[in-house]
Amino acid sequence: MKNNKGEKLTRRAAVAWLLRGGTAAVIAGIVAKVSARPSGERLVWQIDPRKCIQCGRCETACVLQHTAVRCVHGIEMCGYCKLCFGYFKPDAPRLDEAAENQICPTGALVRKFIEPPYFEYMVDKELCTGCGLCVKGCTNFGNGSLYLQVCHDLCVNCNTCRISEVCPSGAFVQVPESEAYLLKEKLPRT
Repeated sequence: MKNNKGEKLTRRAAVAWLLRGGTAAVIAGIVAKVSARPSGERLVWQIDPRKCIQCGRCETACVLQHTAVRCVHGIEMCGYCKLCFGYFKPDAPRLDEAAENQICPTGALVRKFIEPPYFEYMVDKELCTGCGLCVKGCTNFGNGSLYLQVCHDLCVNCNTCRISEVCPSGAFVQVPESEAYLLKEKLPRT
């Protein structure tokens, strides 16, 4: 076999020619794949509070030792009630701050007296485990001002979020990074 200069083509020259051609094809493929990617912004995981059923899987399914999901309080929606269904157990013997009366197992929901009969409720994110017990009480019996969200300062943004795989209601969705927090009080009602 001869090349286009009329010289005899050796096995070594043929292999080198094939390797150069293969390398060029691989590089062209990579360039095509990168250029075909949408130029949109990065997506992050978040919980759609309209779909969340407070199943408790956010607390246990996350790959992190302590889940990146935390309770958020939509203060604009809150009624500042003395009897907060997200704070008190349904069968609470008294409406005081004693642990046996609180629904949160870690004391992450803190209440502060404002004036009769109003109380302000705040979430201590360091204590919150994302169990959703307070959210369930607030959603079922209150106005729904407590809801769960992924805290992006804690989340490692897994390509396939483990929580999204086990979420029975499909509430774990990917959203553009610029809209990383789906605030319930700002979302349209479905």
